[in-house]
Amino acid sequence: MTDSKYFTTTKKGEIFELKAELNSDKKEKKKEAVKKVIASMTVGKDVSALFPDVVNCMQTDNLELKKLVYLYLMNYAKSQPDMAIMAVNTFVKDCEDPNPLIRALAVRTMGCIRVDKITEYLCEPLRKCLKDEDPYVRKTAAVCVAKLHDINAQLVEDQGFLDTLKDLISDSNPMVVANAVAALSEIAESHPSSNLLDLNPQSINKLLTALNECTEWGQIFILDCLANYMPKDDREAQSICERVTPRLSHANSAVVLSAVKVLMKFMEMLSKDLDYYGTLLKKLAPPLVTLLSAEPELQYVALRNINLIVQKRPEILKHEMKVFFVKYNDPIYVKLEKLDIMIRLASQANIAQVLAELKEYATEVDVDFVRKAVRAIGRCAIKVEQSAERCVSTLLDLIQTKVNYVVQEAIVVIKDIFRKYPNKYESVIATLCENLDSLDEPEARAAMIWIVGEYAERIDNADELLESFLEGFHDESTQVQLQLLTAIVKLFLKKPTETQELVQQVLSLATQDSDNPDLRDRGYIYWRLLSTDPVAAKEVVLAEKPLISEETDLIEPTLLDELICYIGTLASVYHKPPSAFVEGSRGVVHKSLPPRTGSSESAESPEAAPSAGQAAEQPAVIPAQGDLLGDLLNLDLGPPVSGPPLAASSVQMGAVDLLGGGLDSLMGDESEGLRSDVGGSPAMGGGGGFAAPGPAVPASMGAPLGSGLGDLFDLTGGVGTLSGSYVAPKSVWLPAMKAKGLEISGTFSRQVGSISMDLVLTNKALQVMSDFAIQFNRNSFGLAPAAPLQVHAPLAPNQSVEISLPLNTVGSVMKMDPLNNLQVAVKNNIDVFYFSTLYPLHILFVEDGKMERQMFLATWKDIPNENEAQFQIKDCSLSADAVSSKLQGSNIFTIAKRNVEGQDMLYQSLKLTNGIWVLAELRIQPSNPTFTLSLKCRAPEVSQHVYQAYDTILKN
Repeated sequence: MTDSKYFTTTKKGEIFELKAELNSDKKEKKKEAVKKVIASMTVGKDVSALFPDVVNCMQTDNLELKKLVYLYLMNYAKSQPDMAIMAVNTFVKDCEDPNPLIRALAVRTMGCIRVDKITEYLCEPLRKCLKDEDPYVRKTAAVCVAKLHDINAQLVEDQGFLDTLKDLISDSNPMVVANAVAALSEIAESHPSSNLLDLNPQSINKLLTALNECTEWGQIFILDCLANYMPKDDREAQSICERVTPRLSHANSAVVLSAVKVLMKFMEMLSKDLDYYGTLLKKLAPPLVTLLSAEPELQYVALRNINLIVQKRPEILKHEMKVFFVKYNDPIYVKLEKLDIMIRLASQANIAQVLAELKEYATEVDVDFVRKAVRAIGRCAIKVEQSAERCVSTLLDLIQTKVNYVVQEAIVVIKDIFRKYPNKYESVIATLCENLDSLDEPEARAAMIWIVGEYAERIDNADELLESFLEGFHDESTQVQLQLLTAIVKLFLKKPTETQELVQQVLSLATQDSDNPDLRDRGYIYWRLLSTDPVAAKEVVLAEKPLISEETDLIEPTLLDELICYIGTLASVYHKPPSAFVEGSRGVVHKSLPPRTGSSESAESPEAAPSAGQAAEQPAVIPAQGDLLGDLLNLDLGPPVSGPPLAASSVQMGAVDLLGGGLDSLMGDESEGLRSDVGGSPAMGGGGGFAAPGPAVPASMGAPLGSGLGDLFDLTGGVGTLSGSYVAPKSVWLPAMKAKGLEISGTFSRQVGSISMDLVLTNKALQVMSDFAIQFNRNSFGLAPAAPLQVHAPLAPNQSVEISLPLNTVGSVMKMDPLNNLQVAVKNNIDVFYFSTLYPLHILFVEDGKMERQMFLATWKDIPNENEAQFQIKDCSLSADAVSSKLQGSNIFTIAKRNVEGQDMLYQSLKLTNGIWVLAELRIQPSNPTFTLSLKCRAPEVSQHVYQAYDTILKN
């Protein structure tokens, strides 16, 4: 009778009966009882109450009974850790049993019991088993080390098991070697930094010897380990390849793919002139072809891997086109994958064959497949120039079939062919226009509209065709609407007299009647272009289009190199690196191919990084933060403003909407681009959205700084109000190379309560520069220009101008990283340029930053201690009084001074423009040049920058 009877009982009170049977003297009855217990456990009944009785059955010579008891133990040890300790003695005994099967069974079970209390008892038996004379026990123990490492990594390292594992790599038995490699690889994966698999030519030699005699899974472990090795030169790479090549003829496809991975990796190191390189290419093709005769699921995995291999080395399979021809009974996922590889392998030599196949596929019944086949014909035309004519005539034949979805796909690919070969195949446009009415898919409609707009001058009734699409403009998808808008603008620029009404109709549909922001933006830009400068509009809209490249869906080279290192794993099927889909704490190591022979990797690339000093001063500028683009559309909406900036009261800068009011001027009322009652259009603050309104500034501030004023502002010695705070020397913010000849250097200063950005603009180009404007991105403290950037005369070549731009702090706020990063856009008649700079925080220290003594004490106590930060100011040899007066010049006020045990303690306060108070305690020992600064603040992230301000002010 089979064991199924154990699963059929549904008796009540079973546990009690089982308890009695487990304690029976008869061996057979005991075994029956344990089987019933395991059956109950398997179907999900809780039989943990029988733990002590089942553990008693461990003392037996019967291997079958022992296995069942161990199975029970593994399941319940976690929920009954205290009881599980009872079993430890038996484990220790079983690990010394004369029967190697029992020794191995004990060590395997020990590895599966994930209970911390027990693991330390198991170290001794495990150590013995790792040195056991029987290889079966050793190979089981090797895997147990990996399991134990997962439970308690520290324990495994302390007990020296990792060294024992490394020794097992030189074991005489290939299965032990394979399991040791598997265990070390597993441990290394969870600890990427540890150099466990320290492979050297000697250990590689041992692995290669073991490779021939392992089981297939052992071979996969060893091959994967070899793939992570970096041979020291091409000779070693070649010798490894020669010894791995026989694995290509293995019956197991996983072994074949692992071998392919090793060879693909080491081929990078072989010179292409070697005879062996050619031989290896020839040897790689047959095993890959053989994989395609497996069942469909395996074929799919093989095809996904072949797709990567063909992108890396198309020459391997260039003569094997026929195996990728689709069979009628292939599942759709295999068909689509084969099609993809066919196109990758298409060349002048085999294009006739490929086209004949693709034309055949286009008459299939499977709609998805037919679409892909028609696309494939277009991709062949773009890839193999000599075949373009045949491809176009094939596509025309397909259009004549009048099968709706075939026609639509054909039109989409013909559009790409026009882009690749301009002025060659436009004679087919007439045929395309005949099928206009049958198009119902957005992509096909958009492609047809593009063709009509692009070749409007060759189509007599282009306006009628486009007008027919306009009737249902709002029912079209966004893709079609955008395409239609552009096509009609192109048509208008080519035939302005006949299509004026049409263009006005589409512009009002796109801007006034649409709620899609992309469509409205594009509509407004065209409207603006056409109304201000039709010549510029022509240059923009009818510009020469770049030719499209042949392979648009190639995997990016560095990703491809990484994926080649993962052939035969899930990453190669997803075509994504493991980090994209593996979750959890396991560190995913990025793998890459070895450097190609003959390419000197160390040679500096032309884009070598700038020197460290430069890098430190130029924080990265990120124009993609979404704001700058909006800001730039405002750049020249209003006329340039001269005259005093608006008073702050007239507009609340917090409400600035960067694109807002700019649209009024687009809609035609340009005269009102700048209104006196700015409340109506907050976006147009001052210079057309550029100059953020702020407090009125003395006229002299806006003037370029003459040398006299400059000298006055550079006095940083005393504490007089005019000397102001410390001003850093100017540094280059925007080098001329990056800004078409415009060099900008500058610094920030604070004088009598006003912040300014002192700039020097230098024209290093050959043409005159004019129409300057400036705008800041949102930043941590809301810094914004308080007046337009006024360069009174055009800037001639090799000329410089000094400007002091007043700033205020009522702009939009967004926390930056680092906190004092400022991203700036500067526009002139040539272009718009971006740069970013770090401003010193002390320009934001306000004049009323002196706190009352009582208030200081209360606030210091009130701010939690974790907000306190301590810093060291080194190499500063000033006295306490000099420090105090120097800091007061930059609005850091000393509230009290005490002398404690010979050291001076200064208690100071400062306040930032956004109202944040910072309290400081500065400890100065007369003979010690290192000061200790403690800062307390409710916003602790500013502390680091306040410390930098202290450091800068005291040392300059």
